[in-house]
Amino acid sequence: MKAVILAAGYGTRLQRDVAADRSGRFAHLVGIAKPLLPVGNRALLSHWVQALTASNVVDGIYVVTNALYLPAFEEWAANFPNVSIVSDQTRSNDARLGAVACLQLAVKHFQIEDHVFVIGGDTLFQEDFSLAKLQSRFFELQVECEDNSVLLSYQCRDDETHKYGIVEVDGKLRALNMKEKPLPTETKSRRACPCFYVLSKKSLPQLDNFLQDKKVMVIICTALSTILYHLNQYFNHARMLLCRKKTPLETLCLGSFHDNLCMCTRLAAVSTWETCSLT
Repeated sequence: MKAVILAAGYGTRLQRDVAADRSGRFAHLVGIAKPLLPVGNRALLSHWVQALTASNVVDGIYVVTNALYLPAFEEWAANFPNVSIVSDQTRSNDARLGAVACLQLAVKHFQIEDHVFVIGGDTLFQEDFSLAKLQSRFFELQVECEDNSVLLSYQCRDDETHKYGIVEVDGKLRALNMKEKPLPTETKSRRACPCFYVLSKKSLPQLDNFLQDKKVMVIICTALSTILYHLNQYFNHARMLLCRKKTPLETLCLGSFHDNLCMCTRLAAVSTWETCSLT
């Protein structure tokens, strides 16, 4: 098996908070990528490399970072012969590719044709977490069906659903849907998912399908938003010309632009997650 660690984020909120601190206690953290922040006596990522190496679960560890932090990651990786680094070539938060595109980059760049642990580079689990047990459970599911993959979840509070990706499952704990930061009223599930998956090698071709579907949905959403914008402009213009009280239909059209755009975005997210649904 292989491990892909996603570490191409820019930690904009963290760096903003560090820069705003006036005590000077955290000045040494300015400009440090979140996965390389010191946790105990080593970088956060070093804990993952140590755990993955000690468990003998994987025979290759690949880290995806960005062009801005690439030198720092290469310097860090020099201490680990089993770690390889690839850059997504971006240099700003606005240009970032996203988790799925970064995973696809690693799969293609390193020609991965094996089962993959996908790990968020800013994530750590408690000490009693067992990679070996997770691997064992994954292979049990593989016996049932080679398409099976595994994700983790934990129970969150009602007021926390808007902070996490929430997975909806059936009675056999099969993932049916994933909702990104939903309101408590938008889902009955309270299963929050950390960025940690074990993907079957047979599921890896779905990455291309996911990204292609995403491009199509972006085109559709852009077209719809343009249409809605012009409808909005038209009714605003008509209102100014006629100087009359808005009709119910006009009120609906005037007020629907942001709602429809939000709904379109939500439908895109649901569609793409269903494409990559875990069975």
